[in-house]
Amino acid sequence: MYADRVLSGMRPTGSLHLGHYHGVLKNWIKLQHEYECLFFVADWHALTTQYDNPRGIEAATWEMVIDWLAAGVDPSKATLFIQSQVIEHAELHLLLSMMTPLGWLERVPTYKDQQEKLSEKDLSTYGFLGYPLLQSADILIYRANQVPVGEDQVPHIEFAREIARRFNHLYGKEPGYEERAEAAVKKLGGKKAKLYQELRTRYQQAGDDAALDSARALLGETQNLSLGDKERLYGYLEGGGKMILTEPDALLTVASKMPGLDGQKMSKSYHNTISLREDPDQVSTKIRTMPTDPARVRRTDPGDPDKCPVWQLHQVYSGDDVLAWVRQGCPSAGIGCLECKQPVIDAMQKELAPIQERTRAYTEEPDVVKNIIADGCEKARDLARETMRDVREAMGLNYS
Repeated sequence: MYADRVLSGMRPTGSLHLGHYHGVLKNWIKLQHEYECLFFVADWHALTTQYDNPRGIEAATWEMVIDWLAAGVDPSKATLFIQSQVIEHAELHLLLSMMTPLGWLERVPTYKDQQEKLSEKDLSTYGFLGYPLLQSADILIYRANQVPVGEDQVPHIEFAREIARRFNHLYGKEPGYEERAEAAVKKLGGKKAKLYQELRTRYQQAGDDAALDSARALLGETQNLSLGDKERLYGYLEGGGKMILTEPDALLTVASKMPGLDGQKMSKSYHNTISLREDPDQVSTKIRTMPTDPARVRRTDPGDPDKCPVWQLHQVYSGDDVLAWVRQGCPSAGIGCLECKQPVIDAMQKELAPIQERTRAYTEEPDVVKNIIADGCEKARDLARETMRDVREAMGLNYS
């Protein structure tokens, strides 16, 4: 059993391109071998900007899932599911909205930024304002403690941490809490109980963060506690109540170096992409017609790799020997632009070939894909129901 649980999602945009593969999927494939991972299709998030035209979301979802599987995301290693098929996301989002200050949502950095970028759409909606809270519910419903994000998304994870903290503060004081926590300490066993109390004292009296980290690690390694007792001890450690919702950490990912055909970030909106399903001949045509250093008008003109979008692709696909060959041959006009592009074409086609072979297999067996998602949704629901049982109990909504 993994000590950490990772959650990550993507909006359904249909079939994916190499920017998605290098920016997200390769990282997911690595993480699935290191953590317990849940990867989901964020179809409700698509509605925050696509509410007026939702008809393509379902088809785009299946296309995207096929590309996940073809790229190497393994349903035997990770749980794959669709957000809207786990209704508990919506329930937790609703309950969290009752205690979330409006100002917290309005200050999320991407709120005004996205409104400006998508100025052609009317985004003065409740759903768009609240999407960071829905994102928080997506994370907190699974008690995920690691969320892979780039630097620009860190404020969203901090927002989720604040929401969890506020919820635990408001609702984590169960009747007889201290007595239950002390009883849970005894269940640790003599040595561990003594160490836990020492670390708790060091943290609460001296603010020793190292002691807090050590105590958390101690609890994380302990196998003989129920989930409820473990949550009580996490909360007792920090001087609060029972930790019903887990504060997630940002698992920082390196920004993708995958450029588009024009040197900008690869994006469908820039029309500069190479799809994971791109025909090999089309890959060759797209690369061969890419712009190069404007100074190289003729074959005999020297060029500068740093001014050429193809050089950026070499940095993704080429080894040191080819990079040195380009560095020497381009400025001296020893190689032509078409000659320079060929190693990139070869490497890209080689990378895409096995992905496309798997894509064909999954496309021909749509029931296999639907069964994978159905199984993943059921696993996700089990985890989500467990959290919601504790949330309802904490808020006095159990009615049992």
